[in-house]
Amino acid sequence: MILGLVYGYLPFMVLPLYATLEKLDPALLDAAADLGASPFAAVRKVVLPLSRPGILAGCLLVFIPCLGAYLTPDLMGGGKTVMVGNLVQNQFTSARDWPFGAAFSLLLMAIVLLITRLIGRRGEELL
Repeated sequence: MILGLVYGYLPFMVLPLYATLEKLDPALLDAAADLGASPFAAVRKVVLPLSRPGILAGCLLVFIPCLGAYLTPDLMGGGKTVMVGNLVQNQFTSARDWPFGAAFSLLLMAIVLLITRLIGRRGEELL
């Protein structure tokens, strides 16, 4: 099931990272190498901080649809794993517990809104 989710949502992470890394000036890596940084140190000290907005955007683009995914875990994992989307769907369809499903949906929306706001503020600080 995890492989199915990774396969489905990998482009949502790769595309913002690619857009961010494409703008990176190769001269910065050359300068880091000239100043004696190893390739790992150059990635850690130069590439990673400059690609942080792309990482945050990718995480946000993957996080929100993954919370609502109920079809992929249903098809790939069957009844062995319970994800948030499956729990909400089961409350409305199988269990017929509409108040719990609605409350859990609102709680999920509040959590997503809070995390989106935190990542948005963090992204503004980076720019």
